[in-house]
Amino acid sequence: MRAQMRRHRDVAVVIGASQKCFARDFIPRDNGRMPRRRPRRAMGDSSRRPVFSVRARIVVAIVLAAGIGLAVAGVATYFVQRQQALAQVDSDLIRNLDQVKAIAAQAQPAAQQSVDVLLRSLIQQVVPAPSESALGIVAGQAAYVPGGELPFRLDRDPGLVERFAREADSNFVVMGTAASDRGTLRYAIIPVTVKGDPTQGLYVAAYDLDTVLTAIASPFRTYAIVAACALALTGLVAWFVAGRLLRPVRHLREAADRLSATELGQRIPVRGGDDLSLLAAGFNRMSDRLEESFASQRQLLDDVGHELKTPLTIVRGHLELLDPTDPAEVRAVQQLAVDELDRMDELVAQITLLAESRGPGFVDPAPADLADLTRAVAAKAAALAPDRPWTTEQVAEGIGALDVRRITQAWLQLAENAVKYSTLGGAIRLGSERIQGRAGILFRAWVRDDGPGIPEADRARIFERFQRGDGTRGTSGSGLGLAIVTAIAHAHGGAVDLTSSPDGSTFTLTVLCGRAEDIAPAPHRHEPLTEETI
Repeated sequence: MRAQMRRHRDVAVVIGASQKCFARDFIPRDNGRMPRRRPRRAMGDSSRRPVFSVRARIVVAIVLAAGIGLAVAGVATYFVQRQQALAQVDSDLIRNLDQVKAIAAQAQPAAQQSVDVLLRSLIQQVVPAPSESALGIVAGQAAYVPGGELPFRLDRDPGLVERFAREADSNFVVMGTAASDRGTLRYAIIPVTVKGDPTQGLYVAAYDLDTVLTAIASPFRTYAIVAACALALTGLVAWFVAGRLLRPVRHLREAADRLSATELGQRIPVRGGDDLSLLAAGFNRMSDRLEESFASQRQLLDDVGHELKTPLTIVRGHLELLDPTDPAEVRAVQQLAVDELDRMDELVAQITLLAESRGPGFVDPAPADLADLTRAVAAKAAALAPDRPWTTEQVAEGIGALDVRRITQAWLQLAENAVKYSTLGGAIRLGSERIQGRAGILFRAWVRDDGPGIPEADRARIFERFQRGDGTRGTSGSGLGLAIVTAIAHAHGGAVDLTSSPDGSTFTLTVLCGRAEDIAPAPHRHEPLTEETI
């Protein structure tokens, strides 16, 4: 403001003299203060706050953030507009100085003028703005007011007139702010002097700041109403959206509350593909694994109880009927007990293996030469029945990522089954191939025999635990061999297939041994087989 006033030097009206006048700002410090923001009301003791749901917290956070943003934007805009309005008032007051100077320059020569005449001429010719009033003071008394209807009259407040006369300066234009019965006024006191006339004249122009600021505040009241409606709408939308987004979490909590060892079938409906939907899908997968794990444990206990009951009963019965005085009978019972204990040990080992097959780390895939694997299994299988003719039909070439120990175990189990259940003395053929499947590189191993075949009704059942075909009575075995082969195949991401006819049966083990880009290509030695099962 002071820099702006300095551009108006020599603006005081001085007739017949070369005096220099300067404008300076005279603003009492107890007036015109900007309203301070009230401190935010305390929210209360945190220990007495109710526990809000996540949905309510999200809505409160969104509404609070939006409200703070709207409030900051509105307050900032209001004060910017307010400062601009106050600056415009000061600019209009300063513009009065130019008008007064121009009118004084057109007045009659100093010899024919006096302060009273010049001041009356100024009051008559200067037209106040709608929120402005003017007053001419001569010798400390209100002398002239503009004609017509004024928004307010300065001459009707003696205390204000006295203040103008007291603050006036003969060499400067004085600007200030005062509180009156009308309200807050912003004024400019312009000294008016004429050479040769010792009378002190003052031209006072004043603006009603309350009227100016009210014109600014009125739109912001409308803004406040619109902002409140917008916040209410934001809260409703946030409540609805938060409820939709948190629905999987609510279902997750309800399902987790109902989840127990006897109620593992709880699943959450998955809709969409956002993070919460993925969380619900992950919970469903976890529930699947838990259900499978509990089912596996329950089945393990049932299997152990069922299969160990027979050998324990046999051993107990012989021990109860044992004659300790008969050495031959003692040795016979001892041998029987050892045989049954060996059978129980093998059975427990197989059951434990099946239980472990559902857990992580059951297989440890590593790059292996498939041709070496095939030859090694063929050599071991030939030792199962040296009197049988063994033939290797085909050998896979290349490298595959698989667990050699587990694949060897499964392949030999198929070979052992062929020895047990095929025609006595019949040929057994093994083979393997490495092919490109839809999921990647596949390793396929098979065992073919010339037995009587497996009835169609038994082909699916024999892969289950403790299940054997109707034509296998009298053949030793626990009924877990094909179940173990199936578990090893599944652990490798593969399967076991059976093709059977009266001329023989073929068991095929197919496992995933790597992606096409990760495994070195095998030499092309035959046409790829069709893949209908993998």
